[in-house]
Amino acid sequence: MHVAGLTPPRLATRQTFSSEASLQSFVDGLDVVIHLAGVNRAEDDDTLERQNVEIAESLVAAMEATDSRPRVIYASSTHEASDTPYGRSKRKAGSTLGSWADRTGAPFSCLIIPHVFGECGRPNYNSVVATFCHQLAQGEVPTIQHDGALELVHAQDLADSIIDALNTSPVLETRIEGAPMRVSELLSQLNRFESLASERIIPHLGDPLTLRLFNTWRSARFPDHWPAFPMLHTDDRGALFEGVKTDHGGQAFLSTTRPGIFRGGHYHRFKVERFLVLQGSARIRVRRMFTDSIVSFDVSGDSPCFIDMPTLHTHDIQNTGKDDLLTLFWSHEQFDPDQPDTCMAPVDLQEANRK
Repeated sequence: MHVAGLTPPRLATRQTFSSEASLQSFVDGLDVVIHLAGVNRAEDDDTLERQNVEIAESLVAAMEATDSRPRVIYASSTHEASDTPYGRSKRKAGSTLGSWADRTGAPFSCLIIPHVFGECGRPNYNSVVATFCHQLAQGEVPTIQHDGALELVHAQDLADSIIDALNTSPVLETRIEGAPMRVSELLSQLNRFESLASERIIPHLGDPLTLRLFNTWRSARFPDHWPAFPMLHTDDRGALFEGVKTDHGGQAFLSTTRPGIFRGGHYHRFKVERFLVLQGSARIRVRRMFTDSIVSFDVSGDSPCFIDMPTLHTHDIQNTGKDDLLTLFWSHEQFDPDQPDTCMAPVDLQEANRK
């Protein structure tokens, strides 16, 4: 992320923390440090508790060595109130950074974050949402070991909260509020998505949490469940098929594309969007953001099929035929020019760099 008036952003990796010199080079000259790193899995409890504190101590040492006084925004967890190795480690790491801020006068903010979920999450790690979505996409039957209480916050909403924190005066501690839901309620919602999908129905998406869960569920199904071929009903007059079926509406439009021409080259943060070629031949390309891997689908109006674009995946469509391409596009919401949810990003990075 980039905020006007601040130095260009830098991304710290594990390599950054591999030596004092690389970490000092990283922090030198920064206006803000957003500390999202953390360890929540380790060989034993002592290692887990120690490593989170060591990350904070290394960061403090690098800032002191370079005489840096950036504003530090530290991502802690609601677990910090618990007497567990992870909870104690997050609490101690925050205390380490807060003590440095007190000594130096640097601004410091601590964000207390609940259960984070979102598209492309890692299953069987630290998000039951990602685990359930992955299991359902693989045809497995998720089971509940403990019907605990969740407090869900979507990763993109969390990112917005961090940006908001950058644009406001430092607050020592901010509790990020999530949506309460039991594990059983979550699984029931995801199972409902599965049931509707078998009937080619898109659920009502007016509730923000439902939309975010639906997009997370969709991301686990991509690309293995695409393209989807609707049932053709044929008679002497021709053929009929259902391209989009919902219980809430949305917006559909048709477009023609001349031979060789591309449309798209953007991604959406929340919008649910469907592509369906009615006439002609096309290639639909999809790339998950921050990766180089491109998934391509060659589609034709001779064999109607549709592909839903996952959020946080940039996509385009090219007319690969000799005649005009006719495509139906549908989204779950009407287009708002003031909030278009359309972020430009090329699909083929090497192709874009050559231009």
